[in-house]
This record gives sequence, C-alpha cells and structure tokens, in this order.
Amino acid sequence: MDKIDALDRNILRIITKNARTPFKDVAEECGVSRAAIHQRVNKMFENGAIVGSGFQVNAKMLGYNLCVFIGLTLEKGSMYKAVAAELEKIPEIVEAHFTLGAYSMVIKMYAKDDQDLMRLLNSRIQEIEGVTNTETLTCLDQRINRTLPID
Repeated sequence: MDKIDALDRNILRIITKNARTPFKDVAEECGVSRAAIHQRVNKMFENGAIVGSGFQVNAKMLGYNLCVFIGLTLEKGSMYKAVAAELEKIPEIVEAHFTLGAYSMVIKMYAKDDQDLMRLLNSRIQEIEGVTNTETLTCLDQRINRTLPID
C-alpha cells in the first residue's frame, strides 16, 4: 500500500465524516479541482487505503432484533480458513475475526429473535466441522460506531 499524503488525509477526514459529501464540496474545501478529488479517491480505493463504501442498514428495520458476538473455540487454530468459509455461507454473520486469547474466532451476527438465534447456533454454527465450543454475548446497545481518526 502506498503512503497517503496530506491531501489524501484531508479528503479522508471529510468523506469519513459524511460519505455523501459531493466531490465538488470536497474539492472546494481542499482547494483543488473536482477531477483531482476523483483521481485521489480512486487511487485510495486501488491501493487499499479505502476499503468499501456504502450505506449501513438498521438491522432492526429488517426484523433482526438481536445482535450477538460469538466466541468460537476451534479444534485446531489452523482450521480457521475452512471454518471462515463455512461461516461466510451464513448471511446473518456480518463479521468474523481470527483472534488470539480465549477464542480462536469471534463473529458478529444478527438474529430475529431467541428462536432464530438458537437455530443459527445449534443447526448452523455448532455443526461446522472444527467448531468445538461457542460462547454468545448479547449486545444490548451500541454507543460507538466510528472510523479511526485521520491525523
């Protein structure tokens, strides 16, 4: 990944606050042309400085009333790629991380209700070869959801 310069950092500061900011406004604030902003943003996508874009959807509006974090213990840590491939087939799982510490992996998942959670745990996750144990933490409220500060 290429280093990003001061202009790139300024662009990132603006668009991470509001991804819908028109490029003409970003260009005006940065003191460069709109074409320069387009080129810089495209380059940051290409070199991996920006990873993804889009809108976040309120899961509750789709009927998913439970957000849970699940710690997975694997039979062997080396199984994480195969387990991750199986977890990827479960659309309710929105994040999966290979970790050090108490769990081999930690996933973030949404469920519609307790019955749906039980179905996902018992019939899907715990049936994956290599998963030996799960521990579920239920999220009651989310207070912080942000990107890293751009210095």
